[in-house]
Amino acid sequence: MEERLQKIIARAGIASRRHAELLILSGQVRVNGQVVRELGSKADAARDRIEAAGRVVEAKEGRRVYILLNKPPEVVSAMADPEGRPTLRNCLRGLPERVFPVGNLEYAASGLVFLTNDGELAAAMLKNWAKLEQVYHVKVKGMLTRADLERLGKEIGVRMQTVRQPDATRGRAANFWYEARMRDSKKEELRRVLFKEKHPLEKLMRVGLGALTVEGIPRGRYRMIEQKEAEKLGKFAKGDEGRGEKRKGNLTQSSQRTRRREEKADSSLRSE
Repeated sequence: MEERLQKIIARAGIASRRHAELLILSGQVRVNGQVVRELGSKADAARDRIEAAGRVVEAKEGRRVYILLNKPPEVVSAMADPEGRPTLRNCLRGLPERVFPVGNLEYAASGLVFLTNDGELAAAMLKNWAKLEQVYHVKVKGMLTRADLERLGKEIGVRMQTVRQPDATRGRAANFWYEARMRDSKKEELRRVLFKEKHPLEKLMRVGLGALTVEGIPRGRYRMIEQKEAEKLGKFAKGDEGRGEKRKGNLTQSSQRTRRREEKADSSLRSE
């Protein structure tokens, strides 16, 4: 049966559907030895020889893999980097399947990254990315009041609240952590407004993505999840807001525990 080339390439785990389209447009896809540059082109994976980025697309569908990774800071959210910086591949040693990250998490930030070789799910997520709720813990210089959080949240278009401070009981908390929940990429706006308020953002950690959380995953490690759990991302992206509200409290508490453990580890390293 003939299908669009980008769908075949994505299903094989070579690239996301969006990246597969770029491969086609740049002349890196061949069907039976002929370069194909038209996005609407179709082929039969069982009958035609398809090559993408120098790799032969296998007709046999391999195991679909879904991964939650706790990215350390100063790691590129990609599988390769032309500048030679550490990438997600460094955190996935021993994984036989070829996977790719869905969405991006900036170089200096830490936290949850979702990776898969399921091109169809990745395409659905990227299509609805603006609707997919992301939860961040942000550390700022100084302290914000409840009134500040309400005012800034309205200005930026995010929901903000205080979270438990790891150094508060020891009387050493000077720069405070807050939770920011958003459904679109508001990070740059958040950074700009906090800088204007003289509370510049010092650290950024993504603790939740849709219905999934980084809870229980040590920094630099990952865990594999079942397909039905991964598919919650696609469903939530299409407007399953009720489920997100229901899990809000649990996510806040569990992600705080993860962040406190990482803060404690960072403090130990600094003291050595």
